[in-house]
Formats: sequence, C-alpha cells, structure tokens
Amino acid sequence: MAMNVGPSDGEEDALNSTINTTPLVDVMLVLLIIFLITIPVVTHTVPLVLPKETNQARQTKPENINISINREGDIFWNQQQVPDLESLVAKLKVESVKTPQPEVQIRGDENARYEFVGKVIFACERAGIVKVGFIIEPPAKG
Repeated sequence: MAMNVGPSDGEEDALNSTINTTPLVDVMLVLLIIFLITIPVVTHTVPLVLPKETNQARQTKPENINISINREGDIFWNQQQVPDLESLVAKLKVESVKTPQPEVQIRGDENARYEFVGKVIFACERAGIVKVGFIIEPPAKG
C-alpha cells in the first residue's frame, strides 16, 4: 500500500487564507429560525379596540360656564372678574345643583402658569361640578 505524504521536492503547500463561510451561514439560519418562531409569542397583548381620533367643533350652549384665566392668574366668569377662589367656589356650588348640570369650560392663557388652572379645576371639584372641559386654539391647517 502506498501513501502520499506530500511533495517529494520539499516544498510546502500554499496556505489557504480564505474564510470558510459555511458554518457562519448555518449559524445565521438557525438564529433566523429561532427569531421567527419566538417573535409572534412575544408580541401577544391584550386585544383592545382603541378609540379613533376625532376633532369635532363643539357647540357652545348658553348654559355652559366659561371660566377664563389670564397670564397673571386673574379668573373671569363669563367675562366678569372673580375676586378670589372662595367666591368662585360659591358661584360653582350654585350651578352644581342645577339639573342638568352645566359644563364648565376653562380657557387658559398660553402663558398662564399651570398652578392657576389647577386651582380652578380644584374649585370645580370642591363645588361638585362633574363636567370640566378645556377650550384650545385649533392648530393651523396646512
């Protein structure tokens, strides 16, 4: 039996410097299959039907109460200034016993501090007002 050990003239074989990509492709395919199997399991959530966005112009009813707040924190009840929060609460208590209860619509100045608006909301809560809304400037179209 004969065996070929190498070239007989003493030269060595040339070094193969290319990368064997077959194992790399095998690993990547296995990882791809694992991710494809596990992603649908992870993305299951509680089935909900979320409300659609609507921007409807609301009709201002005469029984609605408009409370305006300027940047200095002055409170206005239908264009008449209210001296303090206690008198605002007293006026709101009178309105809260009416049936149907009117809606309070708050118009706050863009530069008014949140503290002023929060005090008016707290006054509405103390008086027992159920419906409180905010009137804003709609964004420019286009």
